[in-house]
Amino acid sequence: MKTECLNSFSESFIEQWDAFLAVHAQGSVMQSHFAFRLFAATKNFAPVFLRCTDSSGRLLGVLLGVVIRESGGLLGKLSARTVVYGGPVIVDDSPERNTVFRQLCQALISEVRHQSLFIQFRASYDMSEFNSEFDRLHFERTPRMNLLVDTSSLALVKQGISASRWRQIKQSLRKGAEIIEPQDLEQVRDFYNILYQLYRYKVKKPLPDFSFFEAFWQLSKVEGYGKIFLIRYQNQIIGGIMSPCSSGKTVYEWYVCGMDAEYKMLGIYPSVLATWAAIEFAISSGCPQFDFMGVGKPDVPYGVRDFKMRFGGETVNYGRYVRINNRFLYSIAELGFNLLSLFKKI
Repeated sequence: MKTECLNSFSESFIEQWDAFLAVHAQGSVMQSHFAFRLFAATKNFAPVFLRCTDSSGRLLGVLLGVVIRESGGLLGKLSARTVVYGGPVIVDDSPERNTVFRQLCQALISEVRHQSLFIQFRASYDMSEFNSEFDRLHFERTPRMNLLVDTSSLALVKQGISASRWRQIKQSLRKGAEIIEPQDLEQVRDFYNILYQLYRYKVKKPLPDFSFFEAFWQLSKVEGYGKIFLIRYQNQIIGGIMSPCSSGKTVYEWYVCGMDAEYKMLGIYPSVLATWAAIEFAISSGCPQFDFMGVGKPDVPYGVRDFKMRFGGETVNYGRYVRINNRFLYSIAELGFNLLSLFKKI
């Protein structure tokens, strides 16, 4: 068994990688070569890819993470973290699944422990079978809820959507709002500007550089690993959603926004319509599941969860797994960012 970190890939391996993900139940666009290229094209992002193979070269598992910084210099060092979206994809028929998991995680830790303050797995499936390995590698599990919608049929989706939410979708369309795909980069930037205002003043969490959204749009146009849907009203972009996916797999709500406060009085709900656009895309493209990518912590009030729950679906709690690589710097960073948030509110 061999585990290695790769920064470049042969065409034959990309085909092997794609085929491996295509047939695996946990195969995800978040662990794909598409995601690697997306991260590589984004300012302040650095992808880290590990693979594990047996003696014959058979692929046993893959793990893709990304080191994210907010900027260069000291702020970059104090904001650096490694995020794994989804989790490793490990062959089902191997009696050594735990060993493959352990080797992939150990290799990831070795690669990023001096580059990032912590490693975070944002699990998109039940990873509890690996809890003992997580413990051994000093990861701590924190509860985190998610919402999954069965999109195998339109009828099934309609059964889960609340009457008021369905009314908002139909009313927004009747009032003249349109669902479109970006016609040029400026429309992608319009979408980003709405997101930027949302994240800066309301969400108050880091938002990737515009290069992330530009790269997603450019790559997905060519390779079909998802869509950006925009909401247009009277030739103005008023909302949108970025939804990665791969053929026959899950469609994700990665980023969504809308100028809801500005247009609600007109009977138009941009965020609702954007979310519906991605769900409808999942149905029409034969993707059996729509993943909201998080609805907060259990037993903690969260307005976003209330918004999303009205689309129906099943709540799950796969949690997040976090390993702190440098507790001293992590404590300094935590104090610094807490003070920064306080100063912004004064």
